[in-house]
Amino acid sequence: MGKHTIFFHNAPSIVCTYSAAGKKESEGPIGSLFDYVLEDDYFGEKTFEKAECKMLSTVIEKVIKKSGYRKSDIDALISGDLLNQIVSASFAARDFNIPYIGIYNACSTLTEGLALGATLTDGGYMSDVIVATGSHFSTAERQYRYPLEFGSVRPPQSQWTVTGAGAAIVSRKGKGPKITAATFGKVVDYGVSDANNMGAAMAPAAMDTLITHFNETGRKPDYYDLIVTGDLGALGSRILKHIISQNGYEITDNHVDCGEIIYNIDEKEYQGGSGAGCSAVVFNSYIYRKLKEKELNKVLFSATGALLSTTTTQQGETIPCISHAVALEND
Repeated sequence: MGKHTIFFHNAPSIVCTYSAAGKKESEGPIGSLFDYVLEDDYFGEKTFEKAECKMLSTVIEKVIKKSGYRKSDIDALISGDLLNQIVSASFAARDFNIPYIGIYNACSTLTEGLALGATLTDGGYMSDVIVATGSHFSTAERQYRYPLEFGSVRPPQSQWTVTGAGAAIVSRKGKGPKITAATFGKVVDYGVSDANNMGAAMAPAAMDTLITHFNETGRKPDYYDLIVTGDLGALGSRILKHIISQNGYEITDNHVDCGEIIYNIDEKEYQGGSGAGCSAVVFNSYIYRKLKEKELNKVLFSATGALLSTTTTQQGETIPCISHAVALEND
């Protein structure tokens, strides 16, 4: 339907989800909904990187067990994370004898995975796939900014990378909220170069994908009970609502951002949460439960990702961003 949007005629379902998060995340507004809470950020491992990998392995294993499936029932694992060469996802995949599709679109990796999983199952190429993403505060700080030991001061526009992971099973034959459409985003760069200001960098990409979705589907924002972005944080959410309003679309009444609701936002978290684990944890606990209980029946989920690296930041590059959207609906 247009150049960017797919309607799924067989509308695959999300039959089961599982979420795991750190202690800090469990103290936020939706912390009671997580399936598993880490006792500490090391998760019984020697390094934070090993802990991140273990989180992904845990949510993949637990979502299979929770669903009543066997590993042999899963046709593919679609997974990604924030670390170089998506090592957490790749190393986790070696624990499972399942075909693996490694993907990377930064914090938008979850919706990218859900869109790809829906495409594979809707087309009849596969029956059941797992989509899993995660992140860890300490590994992201070490890779993108400074080691924790450096004790650098965080600027007020910054966000806090979520320690967490989530997994969902997308099935062409199971019951659950259905993925009815997906809009694949394109890379958008409005010239933001501040690596701490992810919200400002990503908001234009979210706007571009949302407007594309509305135009190509013929739907208005109020078609959806909820429009979910992630992870723009408080500042990015305000920017998105302002610039999309300038383009003729009002989402103020039914918009929420994963980065805003994962923490009790204060001076410690600044603008809220970010990271591939943020959308994964919020969607696979709070949003999915609302859909299952039919408190929400139509949700547009558009996660956002900043496609930067330490190298590009050091070279003074601006930050290209992307957002992919999936429409989730109950029968």
